[in-house]
Amino acid sequence: MIELEGVPELIDPVMVAAFEGWNDAGDAASTAVAHLEREWKGEVFAALDAEDYYDFQVNRPTVFMDGGVRKITWPTTRLSVVRVGGEKPRDLVLVRGIEPSMRWRSFCNELLGFAHELGVELVVILGALLGDTPHTRPVPVSGVTSDPDLARRMDLEETKYEGPTGIVGVLQEACTHAGVPAVSLWAAVPHYVSQPPNPKATLALLNRLEDLLDLRIPQGELPEDARAWQVGVDQLAAEDSEVAEYVQTLEEARDTAELPEASGEAIAREFERYLRRRDVGPPGGKPRPPAAGGVSKEEDEDSPED
Repeated sequence: MIELEGVPELIDPVMVAAFEGWNDAGDAASTAVAHLEREWKGEVFAALDAEDYYDFQVNRPTVFMDGGVRKITWPTTRLSVVRVGGEKPRDLVLVRGIEPSMRWRSFCNELLGFAHELGVELVVILGALLGDTPHTRPVPVSGVTSDPDLARRMDLEETKYEGPTGIVGVLQEACTHAGVPAVSLWAAVPHYVSQPPNPKATLALLNRLEDLLDLRIPQGELPEDARAWQVGVDQLAAEDSEVAEYVQTLEEARDTAELPEASGEAIAREFERYLRRRDVGPPGGKPRPPAAGGVSKEEDEDSPED
């Protein structure tokens, strides 16, 4: 059961959600929401009842010591609110948890009831999947929606995926049927280096979220962590000739696919996006003009499952 007591009236709220598990390759999506909580000092104010949705033999609770007293942390989904400052402040409702073990429809309905109570205007769900993408290139991030009008208005792909899905896909469809605008952002993580963390994929998701919501997210140590991660993977690949050859094959395939995008207009668009992202502004975000043009070349990939 969700408790809403103590939550202030929100300004243009957007819900941003991520779930550990099948939808979260390299922990990239859940780490992105954790980064938002940390950088904007979000405080958890509500949690779903773990008994309703989790199998504790699959997601076990953990025991910890607090001032000499043993306590238990139960696996669940928690909610917090952060305010993004600037000329036009707005609130983000952050949802971070674990993909539920059961009762997915009830789980989504409870989150949607919460979104309705707080007047959430848009739901953005972050995910990450394993793909045939080289670690040496920009991380592909696809923005997809089931709403044709939203796809046109926000320059997103209308999903055509058919097949197995996770809680990200189920929640997005629940939003659609409830009349709540919803978008999923998917980062592709190299399948040959899938173990977490993957700060490069996390950073790519946050950059795409910046563009989608037209705000500036403080990056903290993520850029440095992403560079260190790539150097580490470079070194590992160099030690195995088969891996190095495979990475080169992926690079060639990626570069060939993107060659038509290497126009002067596309390059100028990417440079403009880079400059906007590096704008200096007050902590908590600075409103910026919308992105010119469409989806960037690193985002213009085949749409993943929703």
